[in-house]
Amino acid sequence: MSTLLEVKQLHKTYRKQAGLFRQRSVVALDDISFSLDSGKTLAIVGETGSGKSTLAKMLVGIEKPDHGEILLEGTKVQISHFRQYNHVIRFIFQDAAKSLNPHQKIGQMLDDVLRYSTKQDTEQRRYKIRTVLKQVGLLDEHSEYYPHMFSGGQLQRVALARALILDPKLLILDEALTALDPSLRAQIVNLLLELQKTSGLAYLLITNHLRLVKHIADDLLVLHHGKMLDYGTTAHVFANASHDYSRKLINSAQA
Repeated sequence: MSTLLEVKQLHKTYRKQAGLFRQRSVVALDDISFSLDSGKTLAIVGETGSGKSTLAKMLVGIEKPDHGEILLEGTKVQISHFRQYNHVIRFIFQDAAKSLNPHQKIGQMLDDVLRYSTKQDTEQRRYKIRTVLKQVGLLDEHSEYYPHMFSGGQLQRVALARALILDPKLLILDEALTALDPSLRAQIVNLLLELQKTSGLAYLLITNHLRLVKHIADDLLVLHHGKMLDYGTTAHVFANASHDYSRKLINSAQA
């Protein structure tokens, strides 16, 4: 396996108002480092305020680190030029419905992504849309549907189709499976695993669903107040977590 993503000592501090004339510093990320290989899944877990969302925003260029590096396939990513990497890293949000334009048909939405980011002609775009809908278990006619016409599980498939339309190498799933009921979650997980097997996709899974992590993640990183407490293979962290906080999370999943 080749290293797809490498993060080196990412650090982020926010200044927050602590009174009329005072500010206080809040460390969101404290020198975080990890790597992710092609075809592998890294899970990042931690409670609200641990730094998970800040990290995800940095990986898609929304936030800029105070210092540290992000490398894709060995090349350092320049945050100011992050748009050129939007075909490599794609983001799937927790609430698929809110991330979709309710007034736009799914086919038009996918076509807009292709027109904005590729030089494909009309026929090439139509073929790509049909292909990606089939890939995620949807039908050609679903391209004429509006978001409100889909079930929750289908909406997650639509969100996945929009992420896959540019043939990315890495998907960031920010609590994207949390709101689904167990049967729908199992369907989407099986789909993700099949896509990973056939295309070599890498996943960065942000979640607190430790049972899901144990099932699909190759590696696990535990964040707490911006600090990296445990990091390693999922099996190793589950069996040998070095911090009380990590053990508490793991024990809650096994209860």
